Amino acid sequence: MKRISIYDSTLRDGAQAQGISYSVEDKVKIVERLDALGVRYIEAGNPGSNPKDLEFFERVRGMKLKNAKLIAFGATRKIGIKAEDDGNVRSILAASTSAVAIFGKSWDYQVTEILRTKLDENLRMIGDTIRHLKQQGKEVVYDAEHFFDGFKANPDYALATLKAAADAGADSLCLCDTNGGTFPNDIFAITQKVVEQFRTPIGIHCHNDCEMAVANSVMAVQAGATQVQGTINGIGERCGNANLIAIIPDLQLKLGFECIPPQNMAGLTTLARAVSEIANMPLNEKAAYVGADAFAHKGGMHVDAVVKNPVSYEHIDPELVGNSRRTLMSEVAGRSTLLARIRAVDPAIGKDSPETRKIIDRLKSLEHEGYHFEAAEQSFELVVRKMLGKYTPFFELIEFKVMVNEPSADSMNSSAMIKIRVGSEVEITAAEGDGPVNALDKAVRKALERFYPAIAEIRLTDYKVRVLDSKEASAAKVRVLIESTDQRENWTTIGVSTDIIDASWQALVDSIEYKLVKDQEKRPTPQPPPRGRG
Repeated sequence: MKRISIYDSTLRDGAQAQGISYSVEDKVKIVERLDALGVRYIEAGNPGSNPKDLEFFERVRGMKLKNAKLIAFGATRKIGIKAEDDGNVRSILAASTSAVAIFGKSWDYQVTEILRTKLDENLRMIGDTIRHLKQQGKEVVYDAEHFFDGFKANPDYALATLKAAADAGADSLCLCDTNGGTFPNDIFAITQKVVEQFRTPIGIHCHNDCEMAVANSVMAVQAGATQVQGTINGIGERCGNANLIAIIPDLQLKLGFECIPPQNMAGLTTLARAVSEIANMPLNEKAAYVGADAFAHKGGMHVDAVVKNPVSYEHIDPELVGNSRRTLMSEVAGRSTLLARIRAVDPAIGKDSPETRKIIDRLKSLEHEGYHFEAAEQSFELVVRKMLGKYTPFFELIEFKVMVNEPSADSMNSSAMIKIRVGSEVEITAAEGDGPVNALDKAVRKALERFYPAIAEIRLTDYKVRVLDSKEASAAKVRVLIESTDQRENWTTIGVSTDIIDASWQALVDSIEYKLVKDQEKRPTPQPPPRGRG
Protein backbone atom coordinates (compact mmCIF):
# COMPACT_ATOMS: atom_id res chain seq x y z
CA MET A 1 0.00 0.00 0.00
CA LYS A 2 1.51 3.32 -1.12
CA ARG A 3 1.88 5.90 1.66
CA ILE A 4 0.73 9.48 1.14
CA SER A 5 2.08 12.15 3.49
CA ILE A 6 -0.77 14.32 4.76
CA TYR A 7 0.35 17.89 5.30
CA ASP A 8 -2.13 20.02 7.24
CA SER A 9 -2.19 23.81 6.91
CA THR A 10 -5.28 24.56 9.00
CA LEU A 11 -3.27 26.73 11.39
CA ARG A 12 -1.51 28.75 8.69
CA ASP A 13 -3.38 28.82 5.38
CA GLY A 14 -6.67 28.04 7.13
CA ALA A 15 -6.15 30.97 9.50
CA GLN A 16 -6.28 33.29 6.49
CA ALA A 17 -9.99 32.59 6.07
CA GLN A 18 -12.35 35.47 6.79
CA GLY A 19 -13.67 35.35 10.34
CA ILE A 20 -11.01 33.05 11.80
CA SER A 21 -8.66 34.20 14.53
CA TYR A 22 -7.09 31.40 16.52
CA SER A 23 -5.74 32.00 19.99
CA VAL A 24 -2.52 30.26 20.97
CA GLU A 25 -4.60 27.86 23.05
CA ASP A 26 -6.84 27.15 20.03
CA LYS A 27 -3.80 26.25 17.95
CA VAL A 28 -2.45 23.91 20.62
CA LYS A 29 -5.79 22.08 20.79
CA ILE A 30 -5.87 21.63 17.02
CA VAL A 31 -2.27 20.39 16.95
CA GLU A 32 -3.13 17.73 19.53
CA ARG A 33 -6.11 16.53 17.52
CA LEU A 34 -4.23 16.48 14.20
CA ASP A 35 -1.41 14.52 15.77
CA ALA A 36 -3.88 12.03 17.24
CA LEU A 37 -5.42 11.53 13.79
CA GLY A 38 -2.01 10.66 12.36
CA VAL A 39 -1.20 13.44 9.89
CA ARG A 40 2.47 13.61 8.88
CA TYR A 41 3.05 17.39 8.94
CA ILE A 42 1.34 20.31 10.69
CA GLU A 43 2.15 23.69 9.17
CA ALA A 44 1.61 25.69 12.32
CA GLY A 45 2.25 29.28 11.31
CA ASN A 46 4.58 31.92 9.93
CA PRO A 47 6.82 33.06 12.82
CA GLY A 48 8.07 36.01 10.80
CA SER A 49 4.62 37.48 10.21
CA ASN A 50 3.10 38.08 13.66
CA PRO A 51 3.86 37.88 17.41
CA LYS A 52 1.08 35.34 18.02
CA ASP A 53 2.81 32.73 15.86
CA LEU A 54 6.11 33.42 17.63
CA GLU A 55 4.38 32.89 20.97
CA PHE A 56 2.82 29.68 19.69
CA PHE A 57 6.14 28.19 18.60
CA GLU A 58 7.64 29.05 21.98
CA ARG A 59 4.68 27.34 23.67
CA VAL A 60 5.01 24.08 21.70
CA ARG A 61 8.79 23.86 21.73
CA GLY A 62 8.76 21.00 24.22
CA MET A 63 5.54 19.41 22.96
CA LYS A 64 5.82 15.67 22.37
CA LEU A 65 3.95 14.57 19.24
CA LYS A 66 3.40 10.92 18.35
CA ASN A 67 2.82 11.16 14.61
CA ALA A 68 3.31 14.66 13.23
CA LYS A 69 6.14 17.09 12.64
CA LEU A 70 5.46 20.77 13.23
CA ILE A 71 6.45 23.06 10.37
CA ALA A 72 7.35 26.74 10.48
CA PHE A 73 6.47 28.50 7.23
CA GLY A 74 8.02 31.46 5.42
CA ALA A 75 9.31 32.98 2.21
CA THR A 76 12.62 32.79 0.41
CA ARG A 77 15.20 35.44 1.27
CA LYS A 78 14.64 38.98 0.10
CA ILE A 79 16.20 40.35 -3.05
CA GLY A 80 19.90 41.14 -2.90
CA ILE A 81 20.77 39.90 0.62
CA LYS A 82 22.20 36.71 2.09
CA ALA A 83 19.78 34.11 3.46
CA GLU A 84 21.48 34.19 6.86
CA ASP A 85 20.86 37.97 7.05
CA ASP A 86 17.17 37.75 6.20
CA GLY A 87 14.89 38.47 9.18
CA ASN A 88 12.15 36.12 7.98
CA VAL A 89 14.58 33.24 7.56
CA ARG A 90 16.00 33.89 11.04
CA SER A 91 12.45 33.81 12.46
CA ILE A 92 11.83 30.44 10.82
CA LEU A 93 14.96 29.04 12.42
CA ALA A 94 14.03 30.60 15.77
CA ALA A 95 10.82 28.53 15.77
CA SER A 96 13.07 25.49 16.38
CA THR A 97 10.99 23.05 14.32
CA SER A 98 12.79 20.12 12.73
CA ALA A 99 10.99 20.76 9.45
CA VAL A 100 10.29 24.03 7.63
CA ALA A 101 8.39 25.12 4.52
CA ILE A 102 9.65 27.79 2.15
CA PHE A 103 7.61 29.27 -0.68
CA GLY A 104 9.06 30.86 -3.76
CA LYS A 105 7.89 32.14 -7.13
CA SER A 106 7.61 29.74 -10.07
CA TRP A 107 5.67 31.96 -12.49
CA ASP A 108 7.90 34.34 -14.47
CA TYR A 109 5.19 37.01 -14.41
CA GLN A 110 5.18 36.97 -10.59
CA VAL A 111 8.97 37.32 -10.55
CA THR A 112 9.24 40.26 -12.92
CA GLU A 113 6.00 42.13 -12.16
CA ILE A 114 5.31 41.37 -8.47
CA LEU A 115 8.76 40.79 -6.98
CA ARG A 116 10.29 43.22 -9.49
CA THR A 117 13.49 41.27 -9.89
CA LYS A 118 15.39 39.22 -12.46
CA LEU A 119 14.52 35.61 -13.23
CA ASP A 120 18.06 34.51 -12.31
CA GLU A 121 17.90 36.32 -8.97
CA ASN A 122 14.67 34.47 -8.12
CA LEU A 123 16.43 31.15 -8.77
CA ARG A 124 19.28 32.24 -6.48
CA MET A 125 16.77 33.30 -3.79
CA ILE A 126 15.25 29.82 -3.86
CA GLY A 127 18.55 27.98 -3.86
CA ASP A 128 20.29 30.17 -1.27
CA THR A 129 17.42 29.96 1.22
CA ILE A 130 16.99 26.21 1.01
CA ARG A 131 20.75 25.58 1.11
CA HIS A 132 21.07 27.70 4.26
CA LEU A 133 18.19 25.90 5.98
CA LYS A 134 19.63 22.50 5.07
CA GLN A 135 22.96 23.59 6.56
CA GLN A 136 21.05 24.19 9.80
CA GLY A 137 19.86 20.57 9.74
CA LYS A 138 16.27 21.27 8.69
CA GLU A 139 13.95 19.11 6.62
CA VAL A 140 12.75 21.49 3.90
CA VAL A 141 9.46 21.45 2.02
CA TYR A 142 9.59 23.78 -0.97
CA ASP A 143 6.24 25.29 -2.03
CA ALA A 144 6.31 26.34 -5.68
CA GLU A 145 3.80 29.18 -5.58
CA HIS A 146 1.61 29.65 -8.69
CA PHE A 147 3.28 26.62 -10.22
CA PHE A 148 0.49 25.55 -12.57
CA ASP A 149 -0.08 29.08 -13.91
CA GLY A 150 3.67 29.41 -14.26
CA PHE A 151 4.01 26.11 -16.08
CA LYS A 152 1.29 27.00 -18.56
CA ALA A 153 2.94 30.40 -19.22
CA ASN A 154 6.60 29.31 -19.28
CA PRO A 155 7.18 25.62 -18.54
CA ASP A 156 10.96 25.82 -18.81
CA TYR A 157 11.23 28.51 -16.15
CA ALA A 158 8.69 26.85 -13.84
CA LEU A 159 10.72 23.64 -13.98
CA ALA A 160 13.93 25.61 -13.44
CA THR A 161 12.59 26.89 -10.12
CA LEU A 162 11.95 23.29 -9.01
CA LYS A 163 15.45 22.32 -10.11
CA ALA A 164 16.96 25.18 -8.08
CA ALA A 165 15.13 23.88 -5.01
CA ALA A 166 15.99 20.24 -5.62
CA ASP A 167 19.67 21.01 -6.29
CA ALA A 168 19.82 22.96 -3.01
CA GLY A 169 18.61 19.89 -1.13
CA ALA A 170 14.83 20.35 -0.74
CA ASP A 171 13.27 17.20 0.71
CA SER A 172 10.02 17.65 -1.24
CA LEU A 173 8.69 19.92 -3.97
CA CYS A 174 5.07 21.00 -3.60
CA LEU A 175 3.22 22.18 -6.70
CA CYS A 176 0.78 24.94 -5.76
CA ASP A 177 -2.41 25.84 -7.62
CA THR A 178 -2.36 29.15 -5.78
CA ASN A 179 -5.16 30.81 -7.74
CA GLY A 180 -7.33 27.68 -7.65
CA GLY A 181 -8.17 27.95 -11.34
CA THR A 182 -6.58 24.83 -12.83
CA PHE A 183 -8.76 21.93 -14.02
CA PRO A 184 -8.15 18.29 -13.01
CA ASN A 185 -6.93 17.12 -16.41
CA ASP A 186 -4.22 19.82 -16.41
CA ILE A 187 -3.28 19.04 -12.80
CA PHE A 188 -2.80 15.40 -13.75
CA ALA A 189 -0.80 16.03 -16.92
CA ILE A 190 1.51 18.66 -15.42
CA THR A 191 2.09 16.74 -12.18
CA GLN A 192 2.91 13.62 -14.17
CA LYS A 193 5.54 15.52 -16.18
CA VAL A 194 7.14 16.85 -12.98
CA VAL A 195 7.17 13.40 -11.35
CA GLU A 196 8.92 11.98 -14.40
CA GLN A 197 11.67 14.64 -14.25
CA PHE A 198 12.48 14.72 -10.52
CA ARG A 199 13.52 12.10 -8.00
CA THR A 200 12.56 14.42 -5.16
CA PRO A 201 9.08 13.58 -3.75
CA ILE A 202 6.32 15.75 -5.21
CA GLY A 203 3.48 17.35 -3.27
CA ILE A 204 0.25 19.11 -4.23
CA HIS A 205 -1.38 22.24 -2.74
CA CYS A 206 -4.75 23.26 -4.20
CA HIS A 207 -7.19 26.09 -3.63
CA ASN A 208 -10.91 25.76 -4.23
CA ASP A 209 -11.77 28.76 -6.40
CA CYS A 210 -13.33 26.51 -9.06
CA GLU A 211 -14.72 23.98 -6.54
CA MET A 212 -12.11 21.47 -7.70
CA ALA A 213 -9.51 21.46 -4.93
CA VAL A 214 -10.35 17.94 -3.71
CA ALA A 215 -10.59 16.51 -7.24
CA ASN A 216 -7.34 18.24 -8.23
CA SER A 217 -5.54 16.84 -5.18
CA VAL A 218 -6.74 13.31 -5.94
CA MET A 219 -5.69 13.65 -9.59
CA ALA A 220 -2.22 14.81 -8.55
CA VAL A 221 -1.81 11.72 -6.35
CA GLN A 222 -2.90 9.51 -9.23
CA ALA A 223 -0.25 11.25 -11.33
CA GLY A 224 2.45 10.40 -8.77
CA ALA A 225 2.37 13.05 -6.03
CA THR A 226 3.09 11.57 -2.59
CA GLN A 227 2.35 14.57 -0.35
CA VAL A 228 -1.04 16.32 -0.11
CA GLN A 229 -1.46 19.71 1.52
CA GLY A 230 -4.83 20.98 2.67
CA THR A 231 -6.90 22.08 5.65
CA ILE A 232 -9.55 20.55 7.88
CA ASN A 233 -13.01 21.29 6.42
CA GLY A 234 -11.32 23.11 3.53
CA ILE A 235 -11.09 26.42 5.40
CA GLY A 236 -8.86 29.08 3.88
CA GLU A 237 -8.92 32.47 2.20
CA ARG A 238 -11.24 33.23 -0.71
CA CYS A 239 -13.06 29.95 -1.51
CA GLY A 240 -10.87 27.85 0.75
CA ASN A 241 -8.23 25.14 0.46
CA ALA A 242 -8.38 21.48 -0.43
CA ASN A 243 -10.45 19.71 2.21
CA LEU A 244 -8.40 17.00 3.91
CA ILE A 245 -11.52 15.62 5.56
CA ALA A 246 -12.70 14.53 2.10
CA ILE A 247 -9.29 13.81 0.56
CA ILE A 248 -8.15 11.36 3.24
CA PRO A 249 -11.09 8.93 2.86
CA ASP A 250 -11.14 9.45 -0.91
CA LEU A 251 -7.56 8.25 -1.14
CA GLN A 252 -7.59 5.66 1.63
CA LEU A 253 -11.06 4.12 1.43
CA LYS A 254 -11.62 4.48 -2.31
CA LEU A 255 -8.18 4.21 -3.92
CA GLY A 256 -6.21 2.09 -1.47
CA PHE A 257 -3.53 4.60 -0.43
CA GLU A 258 -2.52 4.91 3.23
CA CYS A 259 -2.86 8.46 4.53
CA ILE A 260 -3.41 7.88 8.25
CA PRO A 261 -3.38 4.75 10.43
CA PRO A 262 -6.51 2.76 9.47
CA GLN A 263 -7.72 2.61 13.06
CA ASN A 264 -7.83 6.42 13.16
CA MET A 265 -10.16 6.83 10.17
CA ALA A 266 -13.20 6.73 12.46
CA GLY A 267 -11.94 9.92 14.10
CA LEU A 268 -12.58 12.08 11.02
CA THR A 269 -16.08 13.22 11.97
CA THR A 270 -15.08 14.13 15.51
CA LEU A 271 -12.05 16.05 14.22
CA ALA A 272 -14.10 17.96 11.63
CA ARG A 273 -16.59 19.04 14.29
CA ALA A 274 -13.92 19.89 16.85
CA VAL A 275 -11.99 22.15 14.46
CA SER A 276 -15.24 23.78 13.35
CA GLU A 277 -16.10 24.49 17.00
CA ILE A 278 -12.62 25.85 17.81
CA ALA A 279 -12.63 28.04 14.69
CA ASN A 280 -16.14 29.26 15.60
CA MET A 281 -17.44 28.31 12.17
CA PRO A 282 -20.52 26.11 11.67
CA LEU A 283 -19.76 22.77 10.07
CA ASN A 284 -21.34 22.33 6.66
CA GLU A 285 -23.86 19.58 7.37
CA LYS A 286 -23.82 18.70 3.66
CA ALA A 287 -20.09 17.96 3.86
CA ALA A 288 -19.09 14.64 2.32
CA TYR A 289 -18.31 11.86 4.80
CA VAL A 290 -18.67 13.89 8.03
CA GLY A 291 -21.74 16.13 7.65
CA ALA A 292 -24.92 15.27 9.53
CA ASP A 293 -26.67 14.94 6.15
CA ALA A 294 -23.99 12.77 4.53
CA PHE A 295 -25.85 9.57 5.42
CA ALA A 296 -29.32 11.02 6.05
CA HIS A 297 -32.33 9.48 4.33
CA LYS A 298 -35.77 11.02 4.10
CA GLY A 299 -37.91 9.60 1.29
CA GLY A 300 -39.82 6.48 2.28
CA MET A 301 -38.61 4.37 -0.67
CA HIS A 302 -34.98 5.35 -0.03
CA VAL A 303 -35.20 4.47 3.64
CA ASP A 304 -36.89 1.16 2.93
CA ALA A 305 -34.05 0.26 0.54
CA VAL A 306 -31.36 1.31 3.02
CA VAL A 307 -32.96 -0.81 5.75
CA LYS A 308 -32.80 -3.82 3.42
CA ASN A 309 -29.25 -3.12 2.28
CA PRO A 310 -27.36 0.15 3.05
CA VAL A 311 -25.28 -0.14 -0.12
CA SER A 312 -28.41 0.82 -2.08
CA TYR A 313 -28.00 4.51 -1.13
CA GLU A 314 -24.68 4.72 0.78
CA HIS A 315 -21.27 4.62 -0.85
CA ILE A 316 -19.50 3.57 2.38
CA ASP A 317 -20.43 2.43 5.87
CA PRO A 318 -20.75 5.75 7.78
CA GLU A 319 -19.08 4.22 10.84
CA LEU A 320 -15.81 3.97 8.88
CA VAL A 321 -15.42 7.74 9.24
CA GLY A 322 -17.09 8.04 12.64
CA ASN A 323 -20.43 9.20 11.25
CA SER A 324 -23.84 7.54 11.53
CA ARG A 325 -26.90 6.87 9.44
CA ARG A 326 -29.92 9.11 10.04
CA THR A 327 -33.51 8.51 9.03
CA LEU A 328 -35.12 11.92 8.92
CA MET A 329 -38.41 12.62 10.62
CA SER A 330 -40.65 14.09 7.95
CA GLU A 331 -44.17 14.14 6.60
CA VAL A 332 -42.94 12.33 3.48
CA ALA A 333 -41.40 9.54 5.52
CA GLY A 334 -42.89 6.07 5.50
CA ARG A 335 -43.18 3.58 8.31
CA SER A 336 -39.69 2.15 7.74
CA THR A 337 -38.19 5.60 8.29
CA LEU A 338 -39.83 6.05 11.66
CA LEU A 339 -39.62 2.52 12.97
CA ALA A 340 -35.99 2.70 14.12
CA ARG A 341 -36.71 5.87 16.10
CA ILE A 342 -39.85 4.41 17.62
CA ARG A 343 -38.10 1.16 18.54
CA ALA A 344 -35.35 3.13 20.27
CA VAL A 345 -38.07 4.11 22.74
CA ASP A 346 -40.05 0.84 22.70
CA PRO A 347 -38.45 -2.18 20.96
CA ALA A 348 -41.78 -4.03 21.03
CA ILE A 349 -43.38 -1.68 18.48
CA GLY A 350 -43.59 -3.15 14.97
CA LYS A 351 -43.99 -1.65 11.52
CA ASP A 352 -47.69 -2.54 11.46
CA SER A 353 -48.46 -1.75 15.09
CA PRO A 354 -51.38 0.68 15.58
CA GLU A 355 -49.03 2.93 17.59
CA THR A 356 -46.84 3.37 14.51
CA ARG A 357 -49.75 4.62 12.46
CA LYS A 358 -50.82 7.04 15.21
CA ILE A 359 -47.29 8.44 15.50
CA ILE A 360 -47.05 8.93 11.73
CA ASP A 361 -50.38 10.76 11.72
CA ARG A 362 -49.28 12.92 14.65
CA LEU A 363 -45.99 13.72 12.93
CA LYS A 364 -47.75 14.84 9.76
CA SER A 365 -50.15 16.97 11.78
CA LEU A 366 -47.32 18.69 13.66
CA GLU A 367 -45.33 19.32 10.48
CA HIS A 368 -48.45 20.87 8.97
CA GLU A 369 -48.45 23.26 11.93
CA GLY A 370 -44.85 24.23 11.18
CA TYR A 371 -42.72 21.76 13.14
CA HIS A 372 -39.64 20.48 11.34
CA PHE A 373 -38.44 17.33 13.03
CA GLU A 374 -35.67 16.35 10.64
CA ALA A 375 -33.79 19.30 12.18
CA ALA A 376 -34.92 18.52 15.74
CA GLU A 377 -35.00 14.76 16.18
CA GLN A 378 -34.79 14.99 19.95
CA SER A 379 -38.11 16.84 20.12
CA PHE A 380 -39.58 14.10 17.94
CA GLU A 381 -38.29 11.48 20.37
CA LEU A 382 -40.15 13.26 23.17
CA VAL A 383 -43.34 13.24 21.07
CA VAL A 384 -42.95 9.46 20.64
CA ARG A 385 -42.40 8.94 24.35
CA LYS A 386 -45.52 10.92 25.20
CA MET A 387 -47.66 8.99 22.71
CA LEU A 388 -46.38 5.62 23.97
CA GLY A 389 -46.94 6.51 27.62
CA LYS A 390 -43.21 6.38 28.32
CA TYR A 391 -42.84 9.94 29.52
CA THR A 392 -43.24 11.50 32.94
CA PRO A 393 -42.90 15.30 33.15
CA PHE A 394 -39.97 16.42 35.29
CA PHE A 395 -41.67 19.69 36.18
CA GLU A 396 -44.83 21.68 35.57
CA LEU A 397 -44.93 25.32 34.53
CA ILE A 398 -47.34 27.37 36.60
CA GLU A 399 -46.50 30.70 34.95
CA PHE A 400 -43.71 32.91 33.70
CA LYS A 401 -43.41 36.63 33.03
CA VAL A 402 -40.84 38.32 30.81
CA MET A 403 -40.07 42.04 30.81
CA VAL A 404 -37.89 44.02 28.42
CA ASN A 405 -36.38 47.33 29.52
CA GLU A 406 -35.20 49.73 26.81
CA PRO A 407 -32.95 51.55 26.77
CA SER A 408 -30.89 49.38 29.09
CA ALA A 409 -28.07 50.58 31.28
CA ASP A 410 -26.04 47.51 30.38
CA SER A 411 -26.40 44.41 28.19
CA MET A 412 -28.91 42.88 30.60
CA ASN A 413 -32.01 44.50 29.14
CA SER A 414 -34.52 41.77 30.08
CA SER A 415 -35.76 39.98 33.16
CA ALA A 416 -37.86 36.85 33.66
CA MET A 417 -39.82 35.51 36.61
CA ILE A 418 -40.84 31.87 36.61
CA LYS A 419 -43.01 29.73 38.86
CA ILE A 420 -42.77 25.96 38.51
CA ARG A 421 -43.86 22.87 40.41
CA VAL A 422 -41.61 19.82 40.90
CA GLY A 423 -43.52 17.07 42.65
CA SER A 424 -45.21 18.72 45.60
CA GLU A 425 -42.77 21.65 45.76
CA VAL A 426 -43.25 25.05 44.13
CA GLU A 427 -40.23 27.12 43.13
CA ILE A 428 -40.34 30.81 42.24
CA THR A 429 -37.26 32.54 40.88
CA ALA A 430 -36.11 35.34 38.56
CA ALA A 431 -33.13 36.17 36.40
CA GLU A 432 -31.80 38.92 34.13
CA GLY A 433 -30.50 38.32 30.64
CA ASP A 434 -29.32 39.76 27.36
CA GLY A 435 -32.72 39.57 25.71
CA PRO A 436 -35.96 37.89 26.85
CA VAL A 437 -35.04 34.36 25.77
CA ASN A 438 -31.68 34.53 27.54
CA ALA A 439 -33.43 35.78 30.71
CA LEU A 440 -36.03 33.00 30.51
CA ASP A 441 -33.32 30.38 29.95
CA LYS A 442 -31.41 31.58 33.03
CA ALA A 443 -34.55 31.71 35.15
CA VAL A 444 -35.70 28.16 34.36
CA ARG A 445 -32.21 26.76 34.97
CA LYS A 446 -32.00 28.61 38.27
CA ALA A 447 -35.37 27.22 39.32
CA LEU A 448 -34.60 23.62 38.36
CA GLU A 449 -30.94 23.13 39.30
CA ARG A 450 -31.86 22.53 42.95
CA PHE A 451 -33.91 19.53 41.86
CA TYR A 452 -31.80 18.44 38.87
CA PRO A 453 -28.12 19.45 39.27
CA ALA A 454 -27.22 17.98 35.84
CA ILE A 455 -28.96 20.95 34.21
CA ALA A 456 -25.84 22.97 35.03
CA GLU A 457 -24.02 20.95 32.35
CA ILE A 458 -26.30 22.19 29.56
CA ARG A 459 -25.05 24.96 27.32
CA LEU A 460 -27.01 26.50 24.44
CA THR A 461 -24.78 26.59 21.36
CA ASP A 462 -27.17 27.91 18.72
CA TYR A 463 -30.54 29.65 18.50
CA LYS A 464 -32.41 30.06 15.21
CA VAL A 465 -35.72 31.73 14.43
CA ARG A 466 -37.61 31.44 11.17
CA VAL A 467 -40.84 33.20 10.23
CA LEU A 468 -43.16 30.61 8.67
CA ASP A 469 -45.90 32.72 7.12
CA SER A 470 -44.54 36.21 6.54
CA LYS A 471 -47.77 37.38 4.90
CA GLU A 472 -49.30 37.47 8.38
CA ALA A 473 -46.75 40.14 9.41
CA SER A 474 -46.47 40.48 13.18
CA ALA A 475 -49.07 37.72 13.69
CA ALA A 476 -46.97 35.19 11.76
CA LYS A 477 -45.96 31.85 13.21
CA VAL A 478 -42.30 31.43 14.06
CA ARG A 479 -40.21 28.30 14.37
CA VAL A 480 -37.45 28.29 16.98
CA LEU A 481 -34.60 25.76 16.91
CA ILE A 482 -32.28 25.49 19.89
CA GLU A 483 -29.06 23.48 19.78
CA SER A 484 -27.69 22.37 23.14
CA THR A 485 -24.73 20.42 24.46
CA ASP A 486 -23.52 18.89 27.71
CA GLN A 487 -19.97 18.56 26.26
CA ARG A 488 -20.65 14.86 25.55
CA GLU A 489 -23.63 15.04 23.22
CA ASN A 490 -25.32 17.67 21.05
CA TRP A 491 -29.07 17.82 20.53
CA THR A 492 -31.61 20.10 18.83
CA THR A 493 -35.14 20.90 19.91
CA ILE A 494 -37.98 22.89 18.41
CA GLY A 495 -40.92 25.13 19.26
CA VAL A 496 -43.60 26.69 17.04
CA SER A 497 -45.99 29.51 17.96
CA THR A 498 -47.26 32.92 16.89
CA ASP A 499 -45.40 34.15 20.00
CA ILE A 500 -41.61 33.97 19.76
CA ILE A 501 -41.26 33.72 23.55
CA ASP A 502 -43.71 30.81 23.68
CA ALA A 503 -41.91 29.04 20.80
CA SER A 504 -38.60 29.57 22.58
CA TRP A 505 -40.07 28.22 25.82
CA GLN A 506 -41.23 25.04 24.05
CA ALA A 507 -37.75 24.45 22.63
CA LEU A 508 -36.09 25.22 26.00
CA VAL A 509 -38.34 22.75 27.85
CA ASP A 510 -37.64 20.01 25.29
CA SER A 511 -33.90 20.68 25.56
CA ILE A 512 -33.94 20.31 29.35
CA GLU A 513 -36.26 17.31 29.42
CA TYR A 514 -34.29 15.47 26.72
CA LYS A 515 -31.15 15.83 28.83
CA LEU A 516 -32.95 14.61 31.96
CA VAL A 517 -34.52 11.65 30.14
CA LYS A 518 -31.15 10.52 28.78
CA ASP A 519 -29.44 10.90 32.15
CA GLN A 520 -32.24 8.94 33.78
CA GLU A 521 -31.80 6.08 31.30
CA LYS A 522 -28.05 5.94 31.92
CA ARG A 523 -28.49 5.37 35.64
CA PRO A 524 -28.22 1.71 36.59
CA THR A 525 -31.52 0.05 37.46
CA PRO A 526 -31.66 -0.48 41.22
CA GLN A 527 -31.27 -4.15 42.08
CA PRO A 528 -33.37 -5.75 44.84
CA PRO A 529 -31.41 -6.66 47.96
CA PRO A 530 -30.29 -10.31 48.10
CA ARG A 531 -32.64 -12.62 49.92
CA GLY A 532 -31.44 -14.02 53.19
CA ARG A 533 -31.24 -17.77 53.64
CA GLY A 534 -34.20 -19.18 55.42
